[in-house]
Amino acid sequence: MSDKNTPIVVVAYNRPRALTRLLKSLSNAGYPNKEIDLLISIDKADHNQEVLDIANAYEWNHGKKEVIYQKENLGLRKHILKCGNLSLEYGSVIVLEDDLFVSPNFYFFVDQALQFSKNEPKVGGISLYNHQLNVHTRDNFSPIQDGFDNWYFQFASSWGQAWSREQWSGFMEWYDNDPDIDHNNNVPAYVRSWSAKSWLKYNIAYLVEKDFYFMYPKISLSTNFSDAGTHVGNDSTIYQVPLDQGFQREYVLSTVNQSKAVYDAFYENMLIEKVLEIKKDDLCVDLYGYRRASEKRYLLSCRLLNYKILKSYGKSLKPHDDNIMNSIEGVDFFLYDTAIVEKNPNKFNLDRNIEYNFKQLSYKFVLRLFHKMTRTKAKNLRKKIFKI
Repeated sequence: MSDKNTPIVVVAYNRPRALTRLLKSLSNAGYPNKEIDLLISIDKADHNQEVLDIANAYEWNHGKKEVIYQKENLGLRKHILKCGNLSLEYGSVIVLEDDLFVSPNFYFFVDQALQFSKNEPKVGGISLYNHQLNVHTRDNFSPIQDGFDNWYFQFASSWGQAWSREQWSGFMEWYDNDPDIDHNNNVPAYVRSWSAKSWLKYNIAYLVEKDFYFMYPKISLSTNFSDAGTHVGNDSTIYQVPLDQGFQREYVLSTVNQSKAVYDAFYENMLIEKVLEIKKDDLCVDLYGYRRASEKRYLLSCRLLNYKILKSYGKSLKPHDDNIMNSIEGVDFFLYDTAIVEKNPNKFNLDRNIEYNFKQLSYKFVLRLFHKMTRTKAKNLRKKIFKI
C-alpha cells in the first residue's frame, strides 16, 4: 500500500449540535496544498438521521469526503480502534471525536509532528490537545517551558490524536495479545478504573509498559466541549483550553532527549531523578500526593510523612516541578528516606496551597457564588413543590 496524505476521521454518534460545531471548525482551518480525505464515521443508533443528514450535507473542499455509517453499533472502543486502523491504509490518520473543536493550525501541527516523529522510536502517537488539569487529582497542570513547542507525556490522548502506521501497528500488536492491565500499578488507578468500553486506558497502559510517549503541543490544537452523550452526563467546560490561533506556523519540536518536559502517566516530571541524582528504581516522585503504594527507598512528595527528610523544597515557582529543578527552599515538598522513621515537624499550609492554585479567591467572590447557587436551588425547589 502506498502512503497517502493523512486523512481526517471524524467519529460521530448521536450529537448533531456537536458534529455541526466540529465540522465548522474544520472548514475554518488551514490546510497544505494537497488532497486530504475527510471520513465521517457514524456509529449506528436508533435516532441518528439528523447526524446523517448533517454529515451528508457538509461540503468538504480539500479532497474526497466519505460518510461511513456503521452497520452495527460498535461502541466507542471498537469504533475508535476501527478508525485507527485506517492508518494502515493511509500511512497515518487524525481522529477527532464529535465533541471537539480544532485550531486553524491543527493540520499543520500534525503534519509536522508526524514527519518529525519518524525518527523518534519512543513516540507512540501525536496529541492535538494540551492538558491544563491533572485528571487524577484535579490540580492545575502545565509542563515546564523549555523553548520548544512540544512536550512528552506517557498518557495517550483521546481529545484529538494522530498515529502513523508504525505507531498504531505497535499498539495493536500489543493490544491483540489481550493484555491484563488491572494489576499494573505503574498505570494510575484512576485509569485502570475506567470501564471496559474505554480504548484509551489500553493505549495509556501500552505507553507505560513500553516506555513510550505521546507528543503533545505546548499550546492546544483542539479543545473539548464535553457535550452530554453516552459517556458524559452533562455539558462541561472543565476541559476547555486555549487554542493556538496561529496559521501555517512552523513548530520548533524537541526530541525526547532534548526535552525538559517529559512526564509519566501520573503527571510527574521524569527528569527529576536526574536532578536529584537518584536512580529511577530507587525513587518515587509524588508531587501531587496521588501515589500511595511504593516499595522504593526514596520518596519525593507533598505529603507530611514520618520519615527522615533529606531535603525540602518550596512551592512557589510554576509549574511546581520547577521548584525541584531549581532547588527552591521551603517546606512544601519533602525528599524522604523511607528506610528511616522520624517525626515530621512541619504542618500542612492550606492557605498557601489554595493560593498556589488560584490567582485570587476573595471572600466576596465565594459568597456571591454561594448565594447564586443557593438561589438557583431554592428556585428549583419551589418549582417542584408548587409546580410553577
